[in-house]
Amino acid sequence: MFDRLSSLVIALTMVAIAAIFAALSGGDPLSIAIMAAAALVAVAMVYGSLPTAASEPLAGASPAAPATSGSLLRHPDFTHWVDQEKEPLLGVADNIVTIANDAAVRLLGRHIVGADVRTAIRHPAATEWLSRIGSGTIPETVNLVDFPRPGQRWTMRIAALSGDNYMVFLSDRSAIDAADRMRSDFVANASHELRTPLAAILGYVETLQEMNGDTDAATRDRFLAIIEREAKRMQQLVIDLLSISRVEADRFRRPTTTVDLAAIVRTTLAQLSDSEPARAADLVARLGETPLPMLGDEAQLSQLAHNIVSNAMKYGRAGTPVTVTLGREGSRVRLSVEDQGDGIAPDHLPRLTERFYRVDEARSRSVGGTGLGLAIVKHIGERHQGQLDIDSEVGRGTRVSVTFPLLANA
Repeated sequence: MFDRLSSLVIALTMVAIAAIFAALSGGDPLSIAIMAAAALVAVAMVYGSLPTAASEPLAGASPAAPATSGSLLRHPDFTHWVDQEKEPLLGVADNIVTIANDAAVRLLGRHIVGADVRTAIRHPAATEWLSRIGSGTIPETVNLVDFPRPGQRWTMRIAALSGDNYMVFLSDRSAIDAADRMRSDFVANASHELRTPLAAILGYVETLQEMNGDTDAATRDRFLAIIEREAKRMQQLVIDLLSISRVEADRFRRPTTTVDLAAIVRTTLAQLSDSEPARAADLVARLGETPLPMLGDEAQLSQLAHNIVSNAMKYGRAGTPVTVTLGREGSRVRLSVEDQGDGIAPDHLPRLTERFYRVDEARSRSVGGTGLGLAIVKHIGERHQGQLDIDSEVGRGTRVSVTFPLLANA
């Protein structure tokens, strides 16, 4: 096919030939003009039938990609996008899985590509809704309870495409459900822990009121001692609840103040010796004299040390040492507290940092434990980039240790 420039050259050549032929034939000027006009009209018709320059690619330019026809699921850009998605995603055509990203393959298995989608997602709720796709009923979200394993929950969302094509999006909601359960359990446990001492306080107060002064001094003093004990227990629970709330609010903010961990532990041990005179003599401190500077919140680190040491004093056997050791390990420092108590069975160890979890609930209440001490220790440790370790042997005792990073130039 000629381009526009070639057509113009051909047209001018034809005009010239027509004029020369008319002159040689001895025609008059009118004949020459008529023949020239006829030649121009013919050339114009030929020129007009050629393709325009807009349809021709420019020199050096890549040819335009042909328009993609057919299903979106077969478009190469769509396939590339699917592969980048982090959550499971399926492309379905005529109820057959044609595309599955890596997350979907890990969740459902490699065999799902080419399989019927109603058998690929093995859950009754998914099968039911996927069977209704042809009727035009598409739910916004389908809950897949106990999928793919008991205790987990996923959601399935369907997005319709053209024809019988659609996309299936799967999202893991197990972590959100676990957080909701934890929040509900926390509220229920906190309410129960507050209600128990409050009921005791109200009961003994009512008893004293009904006696109208007829009770003897010994009975009255015993009732008042119980009321005081329960009130202090409730007070300590409120303090711990406020503490864990503050620690959680600050957990994503790294401390920027330089503190001396050795000085903090010494001060904490002195306070515990004053408040727990019965076991003050059992405290054995191995702290050394060298300062141990780190970035930290002094109040929170003091609370962490207080909780660990006071736990060892409460649950260790009376008259046995509670050894507090502070030592450097490379670029980190380890705070370790060891008692010689009854120890803890291995199946309890993973749950010790859960809120309100107690190995021996009756004993914990009798010594004034709230069940929040180690949960607070865990959160404070995480904020300070610490690592909590708990080792215990039944009948021999427990060792709780936390390691923290020291300042780089320490």
